[in-house]
Amino acid sequence: MTRKLVSVLLSAFALLLLMGASAPLEQPDTLLAEEESAVFLSAALETEAYVHLEEAVEGAVQATASANPLEVAESTDNKLLIDGVPAPIEVGRVQKDGVTYVALAPMAQALNPSAQVAWDGSTATVTTPALRLTAKVGQLYLEANGRYLYLPEGVQLSGGRVIVPLWAVAEAFGATVGWNAAAGTVTVTRGSGAIQPGDSYYNQEDLFWLSRVIYAESGNQSLEGKMAVGNVVLNRVANPIYPNTIQGVLAQKNQFSTYKSGALAYRTPTESCIIAAKLVLDGGVVEETEGALYFDSARNSWASRNRTYVTTLGGHKFYR
Repeated sequence: MTRKLVSVLLSAFALLLLMGASAPLEQPDTLLAEEESAVFLSAALETEAYVHLEEAVEGAVQATASANPLEVAESTDNKLLIDGVPAPIEVGRVQKDGVTYVALAPMAQALNPSAQVAWDGSTATVTTPALRLTAKVGQLYLEANGRYLYLPEGVQLSGGRVIVPLWAVAEAFGATVGWNAAAGTVTVTRGSGAIQPGDSYYNQEDLFWLSRVIYAESGNQSLEGKMAVGNVVLNRVANPIYPNTIQGVLAQKNQFSTYKSGALAYRTPTESCIIAAKLVLDGGVVEETEGALYFDSARNSWASRNRTYVTTLGGHKFYR
């Protein structure tokens, strides 16, 4: 570009010199000198202006070049779309055993830029005007607005960042997750902005009975051992050959003796038993015991003789 501009200026200058050469010979030398000075000054000024212009253009080009399109492309994840827009690369999407994991803080802020994230060394807390979410490293759930979302692999710490399944963060924010097989992309669609609070989501009667039977039958078991007992109760509720309510299942003859004696209603479940009940009511299923309809701890029980053994978890054997 510079060479073209200089070439044009030189051509113009040569033309002016030719025009000066064709002027009458009687023209005073002083006038010719003044004209030549003016031409040189004008050319110098124009050249300087073009130089400044080109410097500005080159500066703009360099500024654009510094935002390399490839670097811009690499700063987003084209395989994870939020409302159709590639997610920030900081979200750190990874696949583990068929589950999409993301870094909690960047994903939360991608879903809601106003989200505030705090870290106390073991627990990440995300807050927005409509949501409070906590994720403790090693814990088997996220707590969001009093709801409990089961994470079989737990809350993880990787590369100094808390990572959790994408579906759990999306659900906490009232968003939905989809899969576009043709494009090979995971899609997140924003929704309400926050999960329905637990106080209005959980049926209080169901929570009352389920937390108490979990406490009575497996109060000394691990969290997943407690959940597995709750899963059996809900599996029966969903099965047409059993009553369709939790209390109805517990009241069946020869099934839950603590209910029949009346003692169950007066039990005071521990916090972990209440959490286990909420996890189950929120859809949490312990994979090892999936589909089980019976559990017991006896060696020669009716279930052991008549039903299909599934697994042993803690102090209980489970059967379909």
